[in-house]
Amino acid sequence: MKKLILLLFLSSFLISHSIFSQGSPDYTGGLKVKLNESGSKYFRIISWAQFWARYTDDVPDDDSNTDFSIRRARILMYSQINKDFLILTHFGLNSLNADNLNPVGKGDSSQLFFHGVWGQYSLGANHAIGGGLHYWNGISRLNNQSTLNIMTLDNNRQSWAHIGLSDQFARHIGIYAKGKFGKLQYRVSVNESITNNLQEGTDPVINGPAVYAGRRLLGSKDAGKNFAGYFDYNFLDQESNFLPYKVGSYLGGKKVFNVGAGFFYHPDGSVTNTNGILEGEDVAIFAVDAFYDAPLGSNGSAITAYTTYQNNNYGQNYTLGQTYETGSMIYGHVGYVIPNANKKIKFQPYTSFNLRSIDAIDDNATTFGVGANAYFSGHNSKLTLEYLNTKYGDNDAQSFVTLQAMIYL
Repeated sequence: MKKLILLLFLSSFLISHSIFSQGSPDYTGGLKVKLNESGSKYFRIISWAQFWARYTDDVPDDDSNTDFSIRRARILMYSQINKDFLILTHFGLNSLNADNLNPVGKGDSSQLFFHGVWGQYSLGANHAIGGGLHYWNGISRLNNQSTLNIMTLDNNRQSWAHIGLSDQFARHIGIYAKGKFGKLQYRVSVNESITNNLQEGTDPVINGPAVYAGRRLLGSKDAGKNFAGYFDYNFLDQESNFLPYKVGSYLGGKKVFNVGAGFFYHPDGSVTNTNGILEGEDVAIFAVDAFYDAPLGSNGSAITAYTTYQNNNYGQNYTLGQTYETGSMIYGHVGYVIPNANKKIKFQPYTSFNLRSIDAIDDNATTFGVGANAYFSGHNSKLTLEYLNTKYGDNDAQSFVTLQAMIYL
């Protein structure tokens, strides 16, 4: 294992000589097409791809320890013909690998699908309303994370707290309002909850744990809607909320300190079976968090730090796939941009930690990660190498080593 980790680190630095937002010296305005001379009418296209090579230490005897996958392949476009309204379209695919590829490209996992489609109307300079399949989520900064500039290899999985339970891949169909009052930014939404979620076909057993199936089993009148919101106060530099995607690391390009709080509430979202009678249980998730990102002096070094506490109530003793559980979570990460005379290339080691309490097993789960980013043009071209160790209750710990190559334009 130690030799493999060393080899992957060496590979990441060697590859840096062959591969050429935030922190990018090359990107400037990106792929933005002006439709008039002033640039007030335009459309912008963003495209990105993330490729993984992963080593897993504990696999069946006939499985390879190493596999390759396309973690994400996405295209996002948004357009304005005047400042009063905007339309955004986002499509792509995720986690394409040898097990879900299709011989003629027609399988479910190999198909592009809409991650987001929404229209938005401005209410003055600082407020807007919109609707569609949107990403203006509640709960925390990480539940609104951009996948373009995550500091760690990937988002903390439990922070995307309702993926596949009430939404389609972290996006709900609904209406939202967003904006700011001075240094306080807000986003709130009212959404439809999906009927056919990850627990489609699973019904609660008598006197057993809750199942996230409220809309399917109780109907859309009582269990069809959910409500979400997130509010953060920007003490230092003001972050943009033009789009919903929260930045993972500015690499010292801003001096940001934000404190936030958010919620997700789905009345009768889960269902229990009490002596043969189905009863709804409210799903309620809330979190508080803090984010700090700033340069350290004038030598090019910078720090990124984030921490959150999240309380999860999915219903009585709820657990699904060692990912969603009724209980609580403390998560944090910190990264440091190393001073470098070469202003274009930056290196950022980081570490992360996740501690979760799980009511269903009356025990904890832990995840510890350590890794490093090599930025060749800010987030637009980077390599990430990460070691991750996870332990769930009394189960044996499992370790992963992943090398990711990412480019976005």
